[in-house]
Amino acid sequence: MSSCNGNCSSCGSDCADRTAESLLAALNPKSNVKKVIAVVSGKGGVGKSTVTSLLAVAMARQGKRVGILDADITGPSAPTAFGVTECQGANEDGLYPALTRGGIQVMSINLLLDNPADPVVWRGPVIAGAVKQFWTDVVWEDVDYLFVDMPPGTGDVPLTVFQSLPVDGIVIVTSPQDLVSLIVSKAVKMANMMHIPVLGFVENYAYLQCPDCGRKISVFGKSHLDEVAAQFGLPVLARLPIDPAVAEAFDSGLMETVPTDALADVVEAIERAES
Repeated sequence: MSSCNGNCSSCGSDCADRTAESLLAALNPKSNVKKVIAVVSGKGGVGKSTVTSLLAVAMARQGKRVGILDADITGPSAPTAFGVTECQGANEDGLYPALTRGGIQVMSINLLLDNPADPVVWRGPVIAGAVKQFWTDVVWEDVDYLFVDMPPGTGDVPLTVFQSLPVDGIVIVTSPQDLVSLIVSKAVKMANMMHIPVLGFVENYAYLQCPDCGRKISVFGKSHLDEVAAQFGLPVLARLPIDPAVAEAFDSGLMETVPTDALADVVEAIERAES
């Protein structure tokens, strides 16, 4: 077009010269991140942060360098899970995340607050901006797998992460309840809309194993996840029990002591995810 100034963002026309504009945020120049895996849930209370922490530990045990970007700004819990309270510091290159006993890099809003018990009372766009800064302003040092612990739902933060970070795949965490079909469908459909592959499902709180007889008790009733997974052609990668020992380890900052064998198939799916 003769009047074209080359700025597609200010043009409402659809012409042959129009180019797609990337919304990806620039990674900090001092960072090196190979794969980004988002851990999501359609609703709260399903143990998504626990699963994120366990996946990070499982990958670290494989000899990988791992990071956790805690995108749940209003409900951060990654520092608690690993017993970290402060970042490594900051300089002109950026902010250095906290380092766990096992070498996992962690960045969370709770590491920046004077009092971690203070609420973050911010509007959605500000929260989304903070999450983006965890990508652009934090120095992630030679990370093989960066796990993004997402807030529940399909609001500002998930949209920001999916648009601004080069997410290689998502793992959806759910629980065995009747509501799961609707909630899981929303999460899968959002991922499809954003053209991000869903690697599979992790069903948390799947059962309680009796310590005396070993019988598995379906506390939340019969699971319907297999039917939903079949509907979307996606695998159920793991089913995790209700385990008081895991909850205690999380609250005590000792997640790196928890066994992760049950997540072997999830780890394999993540390793297969294309960059």
